[in-house]
Amino acid sequence: MKPGGRVVRMPQPPQKVSFIQDPRYQQTVQAYEAGLRALQERKFDRAKSLFEKVVAGLSKELADRASMHLNICNQNLNRAGTTFKSPEEHYDYAVSLSNLGDYENARSHLEKLQKQHPKADYVLYGLAALDALEGRSMDAMKHLDEAIRLNPANRIQARNDSDFQTLFDDPRFTELLYPETAGDSYGGRSRAE
Repeated sequence: MKPGGRVVRMPQPPQKVSFIQDPRYQQTVQAYEAGLRALQERKFDRAKSLFEKVVAGLSKELADRASMHLNICNQNLNRAGTTFKSPEEHYDYAVSLSNLGDYENARSHLEKLQKQHPKADYVLYGLAALDALEGRSMDAMKHLDEAIRLNPANRIQARNDSDFQTLFDDPRFTELLYPETAGDSYGGRSRAE
């Protein structure tokens, strides 16, 4: 206290807004999180644009992480635009997409292949497997029937293919895979014989 009873207060410096409380930083974090979700959903175009915003944002730490994810997006986008040396190579790529759970892009590639090579039994087989994985049993059996008609060896392959697991209990599927036992249990003869 000063003589005379007055209290002297020292001026306080202006309070700085915390970096974490900065709305621009919050937007960067939200873009990063949305980018991660898009990447997990294999929406590489969307993820790429979000990660580009993060790289340009305020946080060096988030920018470094986003750069790594941005590289993953670019690699996948470049691979998607790849030209294939053969229909079989294109088919293998579509199957790899299916194995990763990217059914939408796998279907797009298989349908493109089917248009280019309508008599390719392996493409029809791939569509059948994809249909089964997506729970489209009628489409799966239709495509598998066509694949078997073009190449009877597909019947044997489908018997042990776990992609058709959802159809194993369906009598129509069993009939398609085991036509020799369809309809009876008397070795192909009716009871009346």
